[in-house]
This record gives sequence, C-alpha cells and structure tokens, in this order.
Amino acid sequence: MLKNLEVQASESRQSVSIEIIPADKVSAEDKEIIELINSLSLIVDHAKIQDASTMSIKGSIGYSGEKLPYHISMDKKGMAIQLEGAKQPLYISLEDASLDYIDLEQYNEQAQEFGVKAVGFLLKHMPNPSTISVKKVQEKVNDESLSLTQLHAEIRGDELVKLVKPLLTNAAKDEEGLKELIGAFYDAFYPILSAQFGSDALGEGPASSKEFAVAAMYGVVQEALAEALKEYDQQFDAMFEEMPELHTVFGKDTVLKMDMYFDSSLNTRKQNMELTVAIPQSEGVPVKSFTVRSEAEMWNIGGNVAVDQVNLSTGKLEVTDEEITPGQVLRNFEPGSIIYKLLKEEMQITSKDVLIGYPGDYYEVIKKNGASFVPLRYMSAELDAEIKWNKETKTITIIDDITQEEIVLTVGSKQAKVGGKAVTLSEPAFIHEDGKTYVPLRFIAEALGAKVQVDGDGWITVTRD
Repeated sequence: MLKNLEVQASESRQSVSIEIIPADKVSAEDKEIIELINSLSLIVDHAKIQDASTMSIKGSIGYSGEKLPYHISMDKKGMAIQLEGAKQPLYISLEDASLDYIDLEQYNEQAQEFGVKAVGFLLKHMPNPSTISVKKVQEKVNDESLSLTQLHAEIRGDELVKLVKPLLTNAAKDEEGLKELIGAFYDAFYPILSAQFGSDALGEGPASSKEFAVAAMYGVVQEALAEALKEYDQQFDAMFEEMPELHTVFGKDTVLKMDMYFDSSLNTRKQNMELTVAIPQSEGVPVKSFTVRSEAEMWNIGGNVAVDQVNLSTGKLEVTDEEITPGQVLRNFEPGSIIYKLLKEEMQITSKDVLIGYPGDYYEVIKKNGASFVPLRYMSAELDAEIKWNKETKTITIIDDITQEEIVLTVGSKQAKVGGKAVTLSEPAFIHEDGKTYVPLRFIAEALGAKVQVDGDGWITVTRD
C-alpha cells in the first residue's frame, strides 16, 4: 500500500459523486439545494501522470443534468484549464519572478519520503478494524482482465474512536520508529526552514545537527503522547458530554467502506470507496446524512507516459492577475455555454453592491442643484469600468466592464452618449476644487447597468445584478 504513495508514471480514470439524504422535514428551498448538490459529479475519463510535476486530466463535471467537459494540464511553470465554451484556456502561473519564493523542487523527494514514512508509521500501529478480509479475485482494469488481490475493510464511526487510544499507545512504545519518522521530517523540512529563517529555525541549540534535533523533538513528542494517554478516557468522555452530537457523527451509522485491488507487484490497480457520515438532527438541520462515493482504476504504472498538454498557442487568460475583472472572465466564454450561465446566473460574478453614505460624508458625495455627484474614478472602480481621459477636449470615455459599451461625456456639458446614443444629463460633470472629476451618481450607475436606491437616512445603495 505504501508503494502507491510514491508519485510514479501512470494512467487512470476515476469518478466521484455525493448523495445527501434530506431530513424528514425539509423546506422546499433546502430540498432544491440538496437536489442540486446530489446532481454534482466529477468524472476523470483519462488522467496521465508523467512525473511529480507533469500531468494532465480530461473529463467532465456533472451539474443539474448537464456535463461540463474540461481538460487540465500542469507542469513546473503552471496549470492550464480548458473548459468547453472558453475562448482561451484559464492559466494559473506557478512562477512569480517578483517574489522571492523558495525553490521547492529540490526538496520534493525528501517530502515524499516523509509522507510515505508517516503513513507507514500510522498503518503499522493502527489496530485492524473488525471487518477486514483479503482474497484473490479477477477484475477488469482498462478493459483488461487481471488477477488481483482484494483488500476489503469497513470502519464504523464508533469503532474509529476506539482505535485511537491503541494507536497512540503503540506509537509511544516505538522509539526507533518515532525517531526514524522525526529524522525523515528533519530531512524534508529543515532545509526549507533554514533557508527561510536561518540556522536557528528549530530554536536554540545546534539545530543543524540532525542527531540533536531528532533527540529534542523525540522528547517533546513522547511527553505529548504520555500526557494524551494519561487522561485520554476522561478527556474523551468529557468531550462527548460537552458535545453530545458527536455520538451521532461517530456512531454506528457513520461508515467507511473500502475495496483496494493490488497486482503481484503490490501496485494499486483499482479502488472503490464509500464514506457515509451521519448528521445530528435538530430543528433547522435539513440533512440526515451524506455519502461520498469514489471509483478508480490505474494502468501503465511505471511505463512511458506522455501528457496531453492544453493548447496555449492562441493565448490564455491569467486568472491570478490581480487586475482581472468579472467582465473579462465572463467575456472569455461563449454566451450560450454551460460555464457562462453558471458564472453569470448561479455564481453571479458580475453582481455588485456598493454602499455610499449621505451627501457630505467621507465618501465625498456632493449635492449640487438637487443632484448627487460622486468621483468618477471611485464609482468606475467599484463597477470595474475602464476610464479614458482626453485632457485637451476634456472628454471622458468610460468602458462598461460587462457589455464593453462606451459612455462618452464632456466636462461642463449636459450632452453625453451611452452606447452610441445621445442622452442629456440632469447636470454636467465637473472638476471639483480637489482636482477630482465628479459625475451625476444616478447617471453613471445606470449607464453601467446598476440601480440606485436611497433609504430614509440618506444612505445610497448601488446594485448591479
């Protein structure tokens, strides 16, 4: 089993789904939300791992009876995501020359080794659950019939709680194993801590000496384990008395079922998992339990694997760019696509709520001839609009982030254009004595697709759906 924690070349497919069981009494709104969650699924049709930093995934996300195909590829430089309906792939850079990041690539092997040792240590000392079996079976993997060894295990919530104390007891007795695990932790993370904080990263003393560091950390761990075991039963009982709902969460109805299939080289070739968690019932809780199911199969383990790179030749949308706007994201997708509707209607990424105080407060709202004025740059920034200023003609062009329509107005003139159509302002824009350009609040808000509301206390809310 530990062998499968090591990242190695392979190909695989997987599916993940969730099922929520509603409470006996549930509102129509909660029922709708539960049905939506139950419709979600993640399908990986083909995943390829070339090495620890190079991989690709093709599959789809299920959502309300729809399927959203995706293609992801990743290397040391970044992650590219192509979604159906996207004009350009989304891109998340893993590099940033402006930041002094530590190069973690050289520490990957040690960190992976520590992870393997940590899991191995837990498996070594974790008592077997009451339900566990091993048998030879014939199973299909990637349409190939294979002779595999099946490991089946089931753990109930109440049983899991009872396994913790024996685990801690066994761990406390294994001095050699603990020191080996601490040594692996030192090898993996001390170089990183040292590079960041200097040679005293682990506190006082000759921390650069592995022997000293391991001995010191072993003493701390042993003391913590002894303290935990000394009053374990009392603390356990007190915790459950203080939070009686834990009796449900860690009860007989919370169950983890796992089936793992190994080949003769002890590589995992197939695995099925089902986790059901019972939820304590009380007024207002709409969920009785939820179940997560996962199925996966792997092949070509350790073979020659070439990933499927997302095509970036026609450009990409850098989603980590701090200046990216909701309109830029939305315009990257075809209006009729699933992802466009999801972003616009369900996630409502273009919605805005701006609260502005009454005229004369620190938001610099100015009342003039019965109209409220706000600084143009302030309101444009709140609604993600772009501004272009012609100093010679005193003409201002505001570009709507969502529609890309242009709003053109001139300082001192009531005449303006919105989307090429002439309009007349109630009052013209003006340059205040503080040097800022002020525009009529209602005009600029509505021209940018927002609505203005004023309450009885004079507070102004600008809302864009």
